[in-house]
Parts: sequence; structure tokens; C-alpha cells
Amino acid sequence: MLTLNETHDANLLSWVDSANDNSSDFPIQNLPLAMFRRSGSNESFRAGVAIGDQVLDLAGVAQSGALPADDTCAQALAACTDETLNRFMALGLRHWSALRLALSRALRQGAAEQAALTQWLVPMEEVEYRLPCTVGDYTDFYTSIYHANHVGSLFRPDNPLPPNYKWIPIGYHGRSSSIAVSGQNFHRPYGQTKAPDAQEPFFGQPQNGL
Repeated sequence: MLTLNETHDANLLSWVDSANDNSSDFPIQNLPLAMFRRSGSNESFRAGVAIGDQVLDLAGVAQSGALPADDTCAQALAACTDETLNRFMALGLRHWSALRLALSRALRQGAAEQAALTQWLVPMEEVEYRLPCTVGDYTDFYTSIYHANHVGSLFRPDNPLPPNYKWIPIGYHGRSSSIAVSGQNFHRPYGQTKAPDAQEPFFGQPQNGL
């Protein structure tokens, strides 16, 4: 079970000054991971942690040896040197929490690790991202009756909610190719689509929000 711990202390500050700005999306209490590289470079994508307006290169952190060497944290950090986060994600909560705690302590004001980690900060404005994991497959589903009713009203305004919705789970197979980093162009597949006012469907890319 996820529980609040010292990494969520609202009073924590970081030696990365931009993380202490009240308008920052990435204070020290929020340390999300991503796969990144410098924009336009031929560098390998690697895991990084957002802190203020910087990305902390975890491959560099592993190289520096600045984080605790206990097995749990070391295994989690080693998994973050892969080309995707799949292995890290598979390790589970204990490893995720151990790495988060170690990073939080290393990024706090006055931390001894500052000298070793400063060189591994890369400005966010200089980086590009990619999907952090390889998605093999997934099942999509409605999250609530409101979600189902809203989507159904787009296709079946006169009968938006199937009669069996409240009796069986409704999930449907999703295309892993449809998952991409937000903000990127998405290639819509060709298929058959019928607009509400059309006499017959057409073959091509969906139009008008369909």
C-alpha cells in the first residue's frame, strides 16, 4: 500500500533552486521519471528525474556512485540505466520507494551528494522525450458510468448506455501502437466510419471528432 513518508514533507527544499519556486511543477516532493536525451542529439535515451527546471540523468547518477549502495536501491537504479523503464517498473513498490527516498535525500538542501550530482543535471529546455516503456498490449475500459454515458452519447445519442453496462465489465482490446508521448503527432488509422447524418459509412481517417 502506498503511504506518505518523509519524501512528501511539504517543508523540504532542494539545492536545485528552481525546484523551490512555488510555480514549479517539479518540487522535491514530486520526482517523476521519464526517458530523455538532449534534443537533436544521437545520445541514447535514458531515465531521468524531473527536479525544478532540470532533468537529473540517472545513468550519470549510477556512474557517480553517490546514492546508497544497499541492494534494493542499487537494483532500482541499475534498472533505470536500461533503454526503457520496463525492468524498473517490474521491480515493484519496495524498489520504487527505495530509489525515491535516496533521490529525495540526495536532492535536499545541504545534501552531501550535491557536488557529485550537479554535473548530471540537464536543463529541461534542452531535452526531448520518448515513451518510457515498451507496451506489449493492453485492455482499455470505461472508468465510470459517466465515462461510458458520455462516450456512448457521441455514437448513440438516442441510447448512449448499453443495457448490460451495469451487469458486466466492458473492456476492449487496445492497440499498443496508439500509445505515444503526449504532444506528439498521432497517425490515425484508416477504417470505416459513419457520421450520424450520413447514409453510409466511408473508408478513411475519422473526421469531425469521430
